[in-house]
Amino acid sequence: MDDMKMKVLLYLKKSSRDRSGKAPIMGRITLGRSIAQFSCKLFCNPDLWNPRESRMDGKSREAVEVNRRLDNLLLAVQASYQSLLAKGSPFGATDIKEHFQGSVQSRTMLLERFDGLIEEMKDHVGVDIKENSLAAYRQTRVQLQRFIRTKYKVSDLTFSQLTEDFIKQFEQYVTGEVGLKQSTCYNMIVFIKKVCKLAYREGAADSLLFDNVHV
Repeated sequence: MDDMKMKVLLYLKKSSRDRSGKAPIMGRITLGRSIAQFSCKLFCNPDLWNPRESRMDGKSREAVEVNRRLDNLLLAVQASYQSLLAKGSPFGATDIKEHFQGSVQSRTMLLERFDGLIEEMKDHVGVDIKENSLAAYRQTRVQLQRFIRTKYKVSDLTFSQLTEDFIKQFEQYVTGEVGLKQSTCYNMIVFIKKVCKLAYREGAADSLLFDNVHV
């Protein structure tokens, strides 16, 4: 196993473009004769993709963010390879894939990603986002943190720790103990679902959390 080098290739799946014309960025791990493919949960305009560098061209905010996440993903893959190598047991490309995907999901936090979304929204205030919309996200973040501390006795939760009854319990908390209106609670749930959807697209969650929760 020591003489088997791992290779990781990033490429666009141009046959599966979304409505905006962007194609999903895919990854392929090769170790010896074993191969495993995975989705990077990121999208790119094919005209801006640099196949030689496996990166998005340009210095736009989108390009910088996509490339940053790709760098983090590659580091996670390499870390998983080294971790499995250190155990001394035989493993293949699929084992690396499952290891790094589990590592990403186990360390990505709900409130942390919520903070990231709020930071991303700040640059859009006055352009396509109103100040009161940003304030609503911040209020949701505050109530979400209080709920997690009250219910789970921790400062944050990973996406892998979220259960299907999380939203229902949050609703009971903000409408019952906090005393917020049902309409306000519904808006908060929409914001939480948006963060979970982003986490799924980024590979931080292995399923589309609360997709069946209708508000």
